[in-house]
Formats: sequence, structure tokens, C-alpha cells
Amino acid sequence: MRYAKGRREETRQRVLDVASRRFRKDGIEAAGVAGLMADAGLTHGGFYAHFASKEALVQDAVATALTATRAHLTNAVETARAAGGDGLEAIVATYLRPVHRDRPDVGCAVASLAAELARHPAETRLVLTDQVAAIITIIKAALPEEFAGDAADAAAMAIFSTMVGALQLARAVTDPGLSDRFLAAGREAALRLGRRPRR
Repeated sequence: MRYAKGRREETRQRVLDVASRRFRKDGIEAAGVAGLMADAGLTHGGFYAHFASKEALVQDAVATALTATRAHLTNAVETARAAGGDGLEAIVATYLRPVHRDRPDVGCAVASLAAELARHPAETRLVLTDQVAAIITIIKAALPEEFAGDAADAAAMAIFSTMVGALQLARAVTDPGLSDRFLAAGREAALRLGRRPRR
């Protein structure tokens, strides 16, 4: 059966949305194509009308998820600045908050999938690399103006690394109090990195 172009794109986007959520929640290997298609209300046989392979779906789903993360962080900065607040504080508070910890399915794919994606083909890791670079650019633009050049790059990378690690640990531990402390310690450390330019 042939579908109109608009309907085909809508169907493809539905599969992408389902996949990006399931991958972040359950992991890539745990999410099979048949289950993803069923969750999207489609048959397994229709998958290849939209994606050449599961790996192609992974690439597009990671890009979709991290594009949303970038938009979310950018919006946090803009909202904070419009209210006279600090952009970096907004990024850190947005990333290291309990709701982000508790909802990996709609959160940052770096924190959810980086370890798994490290074992994927170079083409998939390139998608991740490009998206991470764009997130680093957002963080860098939110740093105080005394950061410049290599110092700004290093600070933005350290801040993102700190946030990702703190979020992963907060999700992994079983003690709710310890989890909250990881979030709080991550917020403090990330902001400290953004307040002292490296010499």
C-alpha cells in the first residue's frame, strides 16, 4: 500500500519517538524492532519502509533525543536570562533535577546510552559526537565572559562530564537519599567549574 508523503513522514516520526524513548528507558539491545513497531501501532513488516536497519533507527533516534535535549537546555538559558538569571545555573539545575533522574525515557540520551553507544559502529558514534559537541557549545555560551578559548572549551566539557556522571550515579544507586546527594554534589561541582577559569 502506498502512503501520501505527509503520512509516511508522520509514521516515521512516530517510530522515531517510540524508539528514542524505549532506547533511553530500556537500552538499545533490549528494544527489538518488532516491539518498537508494535508500540508505534505498526506491523513489523513496515519497518524497512522507513529505516534501512535497526542501526539506522538508532542513529536517527539518538539524534532526535539529543536535539530535544539541546532545545530544552537552550530554552532554560533563554528563560533564565529573560528573568535576569544565570544561564549556566539554569542548565545545571535543569539537567541535575529529580525529574530528569526519574524519567530517563525523556531525558538526555548521553547519560542513558553513552556506554552502550561506545560499542556501536563509527557512523552511530559520529551522530553522538556531533550532538555532544552541540551541547558543549550551549554550555560554553552560558559561561561567564572571562572564560575564553581553550579555557572555555575545557570548562564546558568538564561541566557536561560532571553532570552526566552525577546523573548516571543518581540513577544507579538504590538509596534515595544518596541519589539526591549525587544530584546536589553534581550541581555544586558543575557550577564551581563554571566560576573559575583555568589558567
